[in-house]
Amino acid sequence: MTGQHPVLVGIDLGGTKTVAAVVTSSGVEESVSTPTPAPDGPDAVLDTVAELVRRVAGERPVAAVGVGSAGVVDSSRGLIVSSTDAFTGWAGTNVAGGLSDRLGSVPVVVLNDVDAHAMGEASEGAARGHESFLMVTVGTGVGGSLVFDGKPRRGRHHVAGEIAHAPTPGAEGLRCTCGRTGHLEAVAAGPAIVRRYRSLGGSADDALAVFAAASAGDALAGRVVRDAASALGRAVAAVVTVVDPDVVLVGGGVAQAGSLWWAPFEESLRSELIDVLSELPVLPATLGPQAAIIGAARRAALEMR
Repeated sequence: MTGQHPVLVGIDLGGTKTVAAVVTSSGVEESVSTPTPAPDGPDAVLDTVAELVRRVAGERPVAAVGVGSAGVVDSSRGLIVSSTDAFTGWAGTNVAGGLSDRLGSVPVVVLNDVDAHAMGEASEGAARGHESFLMVTVGTGVGGSLVFDGKPRRGRHHVAGEIAHAPTPGAEGLRCTCGRTGHLEAVAAGPAIVRRYRSLGGSADDALAVFAAASAGDALAGRVVRDAASALGRAVAAVVTVVDPDVVLVGGGVAQAGSLWWAPFEESLRSELIDVLSELPVLPATLGPQAAIIGAARRAALEMR
């Protein structure tokens, strides 16, 4: 490895797949991925991540690793505060320390995955040039990140910006992934859209099928999609009214459904805003699945300075 230029590695650590990539000044240079052994416990997950770092770096030394991880993260310690059942024993895991040990004391910075996504968009995506913004992702779950002065703000318990579990009109009686009812994720996330469509008599295997049915003129599918989008719009309006960001960014698979989702989302959002906020820019995220990798790596580089 003598003479090799050290590389920066970004990690997108999800419940089903983990992706590692070398990140340069131009963006993602190369990447490798593998299924995440989440049911097998923290050691198996960290072993897998370390192996991906070695694979993608090759013979080059690693300057630092940035990780965007599912779960509530104490980024100051690189520690998972809480997590869903998708990750066995993930809560309490010292990701930064465990991964650094496996890589020979390489510096490791760990962020919540949506914070990492937001940092990517701030660096090279739709939020570039904005000091404050709200990042919202809608896919298998609902995620949120509040960025001020160019940094994610996590709050006392590391959950600032996480709108998934905000009580939301339209979600009454619907069970959320946290075990309670009436939260945003219970009505707005992809699996929630499928569950509601089925409960009302529709037939679909995933959210894409519901969107396709709505596009084809299925009135029930159209209503379910509109209700989900409108619920998200109202929740985002509440956050925007409190924090007054420069811009709102929306990403994730559900948000890519097109105008049949985007139009009711933005209509609902803007109908709830006071006049002074009427011109708030609401933009689609632009980096896609590379955002969290880029954001985590860029954050790790900053922490090294």
